[in-house]
Amino acid sequence: QVQLVESGGGWVQTGGSLRLSCAASGIDVSFESMGWYRQAGGKQRELLASITSSGAANYLSSVKGRFTISRDTAKNTMYLQMNNLKPEDSGVYYCKTDPYMLAYGSWGQGTQVTVSS
Repeated sequence: QVQLVESGGGWVQTGGSLRLSCAASGIDVSFESMGWYRQAGGKQRELLASITSSGAANYLSSVKGRFTISRDTAKNTMYLQMNNLKPEDSGVYYCKTDPYMLAYGSWGQGTQVTVSS
């Protein structure tokens, strides 16, 4: 019933920017806690940013000041604005509901981000 579709990934040079989108159906993003995960090659998937139903945002230290998580209620979409990208930001980015509880919620299919040096 819940479907999350990520888009906006691609290739970018170091220092560039991308905006990822997570289009949701079956839920209202304004009523959900949601987050963005990243999985780099051969590494564990990690939570980069989350936003609660009240709008409070939290970030992994390595992306603070560079990434911004937000929602657009009218479009029922969550975004991740990524600025000043670095090669270590490369990986597959996933949208998720209930970001703090891995046993709950839903995942998107992921979108690839590649940052070249």
